[in-house]
Amino acid sequence: MSSVTAQARFSVLDRSRTREGHSNGEALRDTVALARELEGLGYHRFWVSEHHGVPGVAGSAPTVLAAAVASATRTIRVGTGGVMLPNHQPLVVAEQFGVLESLFPGRIDMGLGRSVGFTDGVRRALGRDKDVADDFAGQLDELLGWFRGTSPTGVHARPSEGLTVPPFVLAMGEGAAIAARAGLPMVIGDLRNRPRMQHGIDHYRANFRPSPWAAEPYVVISGTVAVAATPEEARRLLIPEAWSMAYSRTHGTFPPLPPAERVEALTMTAKERGFYEGGLTGHIAGTEEQVADELEILLKETGAQEILVTTSTYDRRSLLDSYRRLAGIVK
Repeated sequence: MSSVTAQARFSVLDRSRTREGHSNGEALRDTVALARELEGLGYHRFWVSEHHGVPGVAGSAPTVLAAAVASATRTIRVGTGGVMLPNHQPLVVAEQFGVLESLFPGRIDMGLGRSVGFTDGVRRALGRDKDVADDFAGQLDELLGWFRGTSPTGVHARPSEGLTVPPFVLAMGEGAAIAARAGLPMVIGDLRNRPRMQHGIDHYRANFRPSPWAAEPYVVISGTVAVAATPEEARRLLIPEAWSMAYSRTHGTFPPLPPAERVEALTMTAKERGFYEGGLTGHIAGTEEQVADELEILLKETGAQEILVTTSTYDRRSLLDSYRRLAGIVK
């Protein structure tokens, strides 16, 4: 293993993906069980996500799920990737993370994104419209102010005020510029568009302004990493997610993950096949030796301090085996 890879941190974001023939409850319990396994393998953080009205994702309340994960673990850092700030009042978000940090001191991360609901129906249900994301920088400033006791309202967030919960900005679109101006660590993807990702990293580093939260830039790269005994087995791990993405692009809804063998037996339209094949490319997937080489190149090119692995697949046993193999590479 190279010194570059040895110095990097490795963490996991689990989206609580639902699987064909399995319940939402199973998906959430699988997430908690995975966190326990990954803690034992030495991963640095375990994050959960926020999605609303998506048939393929059970994780809709990340701070609630983070509490369950933190309760089931002892040492791994636990956080959100992310809480979508435009969907919430900053005071309520501050209170939720204040409660988490009070219950699990020194272990909680506050990953924050600027996305709103995927569909008009979800946005209406949340009482939000697309434009609310335009004030993400202002919402972020308000949220951090609750921890520092600087709100002009005269209200004090309990138990948040005075606590330090590390904030991270999920950089999509303008996120890199916002993270740089706010002086916060940044999470950026995806691996399938390396030039765009590198542009965001370069902009972030060039414009970073030190803050009470971070003295220097901190870059986390997120993306899919799949490790198996053979390249073919690693590729099969990617199949369920690639098909779900292709289905969402052609049918407008993101479905539960199907088994790889069902996808392989499907007859696809040319459009579906194009999205599906595209969904299989650009990730880091292969044997331990192949993945180690790709990680070294990625980390040297980007100078990132951390990799946040976001792999989802139908076969949970193979997923855990992939994470075990990855841990073996980076230890």
